[in-house]
Amino acid sequence: MDYVIVEGLPAVGKSEALALLARFYPESVRVLPELVKQIVTRQNLDLLRQRDALTAAIAAALPERRASIEDIIGRGFLCIEESHLGVHRAYSLALGDAAFVDAYDEICGEVPKPEAFVRLEIPVSRSIERQRARATRPFDVDAPTLERMLGELDRWHADRATPLFHLDADRPPDAVLRDLVEILDLPYCAARGALGEAFDVLLLLGRPASGKSEFVDFMVSLSPSRRAAAFHIAPFDVVDDFPILWERFEDDDIWERLGRRRLHSRRCDGNYAVTDDGLWAFLIERLNRRVEEILASPRPPSRRTVLVEFSRGGPTGYADALARLSPAILRRAAILYVSVPFEESWRRNVARYDDRRRSGILTHSVPREEMERTYGTDDWPSIAGRSHGSLDIRGVRVPYATMDNVPESTDPTVLEARYAGALQPLYAAWRNHRA
Repeated sequence: MDYVIVEGLPAVGKSEALALLARFYPESVRVLPELVKQIVTRQNLDLLRQRDALTAAIAAALPERRASIEDIIGRGFLCIEESHLGVHRAYSLALGDAAFVDAYDEICGEVPKPEAFVRLEIPVSRSIERQRARATRPFDVDAPTLERMLGELDRWHADRATPLFHLDADRPPDAVLRDLVEILDLPYCAARGALGEAFDVLLLLGRPASGKSEFVDFMVSLSPSRRAAAFHIAPFDVVDDFPILWERFEDDDIWERLGRRRLHSRRCDGNYAVTDDGLWAFLIERLNRRVEEILASPRPPSRRTVLVEFSRGGPTGYADALARLSPAILRRAAILYVSVPFEESWRRNVARYDDRRRSGILTHSVPREEMERTYGTDDWPSIAGRSHGSLDIRGVRVPYATMDNVPESTDPTVLEARYAGALQPLYAAWRNHRA
C-alpha cells in the first residue's frame, strides 16, 4: 500500500499511534497530521462555531496537502494520514453545517483517494472519558454529536464502498499497535541496510549557512533505497563539530558565572566569537576520535555512511583541517564542498537565525565580525581548483567535488539534480580510488 487513512473518535489514540509508527518505521512510513485540526490550531479558529471560515481555510489548504501526499508516495514511503474530509463532512451533518456539506463534493476532488481506511474503534462513552483526561477542551465533542457523526460516517463509507478495516482500540496500546502494524504490513528492520553501493565517509564542507545541514535534511527525507541509488549514501551517521564548538561556548559561560576568565570565546552581538584559534585543531581531533569509533565499531552485515560536517576559513583553514584528519578516515573518505560566496553565506546566516531557538543546529548564527574574521577568506578554491578532482592529503588521494549551491532553493527537484550532479561522479571517482 502507498496511501492509508486512519480515522476514529476523538482521543482514540490516532496521533499517538501514528507518531510511534513514524518513529519505529522511518525507512518506510511518513505521517501527515489531521488537516482540520492543523488548520484550527494554526488559525486559532473555533472548531464548532467558525464553520464558514474553517471551510474556506480547508479549501485553500487542499492543494498543498495533495502535493504532500504525492511527494511522500513518489519518494517510496507509505503515506499515513490522520483522519479525512469524509469525517469532517460527517461532523458537519451532525452539527447542521450545510455550507461544508454543499462544498464537499466540489473540493473533495483535490484529495487523492487512499487504498484503505483503518478505523480505530472505541465506545462513545470511552471517547468522552479520554477527552476529559487529555484536557484539550477546544477539540472536545459531546456524546450526542459523536453518535450522529458515526452514523453519517458509516453511510459515507457504505455509499463509496471504501476498503475499511475496523480495529478495536479499547485494548492495551501494545495490542492495538501490533494489529495496526499487521494491517499495514510493516516489516521492522533492526539493521537498516544500505541498498546499493555507498560512500564509507563523506566529508561535507562549506561556509556557515552554505547548505550543509539542509543537504543532511534532504537525505534524511529519502527512503534508504532511493538515497543509495541516486546519491550513494547508505543509512548514515552524522558527525558535526558545531555542537562540540557550542559546548565550549557554554563552558565559557559557566566559567564566567564562576568569576573565572573565559577560555575559548567572548560574547559578540548576542552570540559568540572564537578567541583561541587553537580550538579549530581541537575540534578536528574530536572529530577524529568520534569517526574512528564509528568506523571501528562492529558493523551489521549492511554498511553505513558517515557524514562528517564542518566549516573552516582563513588562508589555510581547510588545508590545516584536512591535514589533521586521521589517515584511517582519509583512506575511506570523499569530500563534497558546498560552495556559496561570502555575502550569500552571510545573508543565509542572518535569515536562518531564530533567537528563540538558538540552540538548534539550523538556527545558530555566526556574528558578522566572526564571519569576516574567520570565514571572509576561504582557501578551498586554492587547494581544489576544479569542480571534481582529488587531493593528496597525508599521502592519501582523496577525491572531491565542489558543488555550486547558488541560487538557494527548497524545490526537491532542483536539489535532487544539484546533489546527484555532484555525488554521482564523486562516487565513481571514490570507488576507483578504493579499488
